[in-house]
Amino acid sequence: MRLFTAGDRRRRTRFSDRFRVGAVLVVLLLLEFYLVPSLVETKHGMPDFLILMLLLLAIREEPGVGALTGFIIGLVVDVLTPAHFGAGILANVLVGWGAAYGRGIFFADNILVNAGLFFIGTWVRDVLMLLFSGTPLRALPAEALLWAPLQSLSTAVVGVVIVVIFRDWLAIRIEA
Repeated sequence: MRLFTAGDRRRRTRFSDRFRVGAVLVVLLLLEFYLVPSLVETKHGMPDFLILMLLLLAIREEPGVGALTGFIIGLVVDVLTPAHFGAGILANVLVGWGAAYGRGIFFADNILVNAGLFFIGTWVRDVLMLLFSGTPLRALPAEALLWAPLQSLSTAVVGVVIVVIFRDWLAIRIEA
């Protein structure tokens, strides 16, 4: 007598995969909203765990789901920051869609590809936020060419650490 069918096993596996990804996302949320504010006054150069969440989710899904995820995270960003409302939504939607679409072009099985995705995704989102929020032209070069790459680099380093630590939970194969 069989207690579980193959479909039951697949359903349990999908549920446990979603639970594991959700647990990693909760860790990233805790880092973003509890650790970072308690460590530093300004966010210049600090890793952005929300964009890391967006990129980790977007490379697992289709472009539409990546854009929807970007919309939700962008809404959270817009509610929490004094920038023009809608700037975070638009920037995160574009990055989420682009990361999910790029998954079909670049296979994220290489740790350097993941690092590049985290760096480029964070930098593009930061530059789009600067442009959409009406940053003065005097401040744009310093923000886009100094602080945005610095934050992108720190986010990429933390992203690679997260991927290496939680690679089984995130179902990401890493080839050297």
